[in-house]
Amino acid sequence: MPINAHPGYLAAEKEYLQAQTPKEKIIKLKKMISLAPSHKGAENLRKQLKTRLKKLLDKQTKTKKSKSGLPGIKKEDMQAVIIGFSNSGKSSLIKELTNAKPLVSPIKFSTTSPVIGIMNYQGVNIQLIENPAIESEYYNKGLTNTADTLIILITEIKEIQEIQEKIKKTNAKKIIVLNQFKEEDKRKISATLSSKKYNYVIISIKTKQGIQELKEKIFQSFDKIRVYTKEPGKEPSKKPIILNLDSDVKDVAEKILKGFSEKIKETKIWGPSSKFPGQKVGLKHKLKDKDIIEFKTK
Repeated sequence: MPINAHPGYLAAEKEYLQAQTPKEKIIKLKKMISLAPSHKGAENLRKQLKTRLKKLLDKQTKTKKSKSGLPGIKKEDMQAVIIGFSNSGKSSLIKELTNAKPLVSPIKFSTTSPVIGIMNYQGVNIQLIENPAIESEYYNKGLTNTADTLIILITEIKEIQEIQEKIKKTNAKKIIVLNQFKEEDKRKISATLSSKKYNYVIISIKTKQGIQELKEKIFQSFDKIRVYTKEPGKEPSKKPIILNLDSDVKDVAEKILKGFSEKIKETKIWGPSSKFPGQKVGLKHKLKDKDIIEFKTK
């Protein structure tokens, strides 16, 4: 603990010690540096903090390089990888969900390298990657093992077990996506998948059935929330602020601009976390997905 450290620095230090991820530690450490005592006696402290920050940033850079899966693939904050057997519809699915334009072919193993696309869902950009067929020589295990979310595309329920045997090293969230089903079999298929407690969606790429539900499940898999801001008397913004679960009003303010929370005089909330529309809340108010927040400054 530094000599003559003010409460703001001590609070920032506590946040740093409680940070769970490298990204959170970097954010909290930068805050500590900005609030560190400026007198000569704290010179060594400032040097130590800057050295610690440099090590964290260097480590983060190395991690991003090692997790890219393949040269040329930069892993974004939210990444989902589509896996499955040949001719399951992976190329058609990524074409439907993103801006990617893959080769869609009935020929087996026509995808020989990962296809990258961006899915925009309600103002949120999510990186989706099609991995070549899991049974082919082109399949990239590293890409699967480092993904945040796996979209396991199948055409038959029996394929789930076969695929799971091949992806034991991943810690990713998994979404089972059944494509190419007969309408009369849908209820039976749904009951089977539910009984096994899978997180699943039944879709038809041809008819677009289930596509919106799949998009929502992909977003939910990242454990993030969308918060929309608005100015008094105006409509909410169309592009949300993306936050971790358990975020509060102060987190929104600080993401808008560092130190902005100190200038807030009043906050109003609309949406799932409010007891009634336009509820006045404090900086520690916990937010929920799709909340709308309005700030008034001093």
